[in-house]
Amino acid sequence: MPTFALLDCNNFYASCETVFNPKLKDKPLVILSNNDGCAVSRSNEAKALGINMGAPWFQLKNRFSKSGLIALSSNYALYADMSNRVVSLIGNYTPDYEVYSIDEAFLSLDGFPPNKITAHCRDLKNTVLKHTGLPVCVGIASTKTLAKLANHCAKKRPEYAGVCNFNELTPQQLDAIFKALPVNEIWGIGSRLSAKLNPIGIETVFDLKHAHSRTLRDKFSVVLARTITEINGESCIGLEDAPPPKQTIASTRSFGIKVTDIESLKESVTLYTSRAAEKARLQKSHANSITVFIQTNAFSDLPYYSNAFTVSLPSPTNDTRLLVKTALWILIRLYRPGYVYQKAGVILNDLVPDAGRQLDLFFDESPVKLNKRDDMNLVMDTINRRYGRQTLKVASEGFKAPWKMKQDHKTPGYTSDWNGLIKAN
Repeated sequence: MPTFALLDCNNFYASCETVFNPKLKDKPLVILSNNDGCAVSRSNEAKALGINMGAPWFQLKNRFSKSGLIALSSNYALYADMSNRVVSLIGNYTPDYEVYSIDEAFLSLDGFPPNKITAHCRDLKNTVLKHTGLPVCVGIASTKTLAKLANHCAKKRPEYAGVCNFNELTPQQLDAIFKALPVNEIWGIGSRLSAKLNPIGIETVFDLKHAHSRTLRDKFSVVLARTITEINGESCIGLEDAPPPKQTIASTRSFGIKVTDIESLKESVTLYTSRAAEKARLQKSHANSITVFIQTNAFSDLPYYSNAFTVSLPSPTNDTRLLVKTALWILIRLYRPGYVYQKAGVILNDLVPDAGRQLDLFFDESPVKLNKRDDMNLVMDTINRRYGRQTLKVASEGFKAPWKMKQDHKTPGYTSDWNGLIKAN
């Protein structure tokens, strides 16, 4: 029987901030999304106040001002660095793991003595806390879906002290847990699907475990049937060494201020195109076409305008300069003066891998010029990875960028910026 574990960082964004500012401990804290829009992470104290995920900040700051609610802007560079530190520690406990998200990782514990797995994961939990300051929980089971549920129990039930091993429980104990868990706690079953399952008598994990797999497969999907198999202890989903390459890459942002001029739009579109091109090169992909869109605020009293246009490229590319040149050509044709723009974005479409890149017989440059482009992009990526994003960039991106997203409550880059290092007096 395979053994999986899921390590999940508790309230990850909020916990990262608390590590470097202990004054935030035991305080109601929310981390806000881009442009300080809504809550995307909450401390336990904020959850106790009844603050929901995705709640708009403009409502929260008035409603909970007397409760001492603290809000911080998202500091993604910090969170990514802390995530990488946790992953590096996981590698000391098992060679086989899958980074599922910024705050979650699946581990394979095949071959470990069954009677020592719980202690092994408890040691991992304590090591992560000691070396990063981040509290984590670990769920252990024979399938990834059950490991997710075990992690939920580790987080919600104090008797497990942060580590829950379903493989150590009897079938009767597991059934008691499953009867108490609503069906939407299962990995991959959200509120929409659970709303369809509830009317046919499937309200808990226990109900789904004993449901007729083939009937639900025909009525809903093969994915749901696979989930039933996983809940019954038969592994159908293995670890992924790496996520599959994306077929499209989007880079979009809302502006921090009102934008009316074409120059600000050019700077933003240049930035978004550069980011998308960098992501494409990271997964060794080339885009066959590029889409640019701009739009105003649909909920404003001002005139509304939204438009997008897609251009097919002569041959697949991930070259920043060529993509920026094309994106700006599209933007000039989309732009209409007299509107107050709220958002712009760039999407790279129909991505193909390096090996599947089909060159154009009549358009393509010589191999020497193509190699020079690749070398230039490699130099740019290497410098930006070493010295920080946007150290080297396309000139049309500008330098001041007043349109960038609003982050009025952002903390320093404690681990990713020399100027953000904590000073001890």
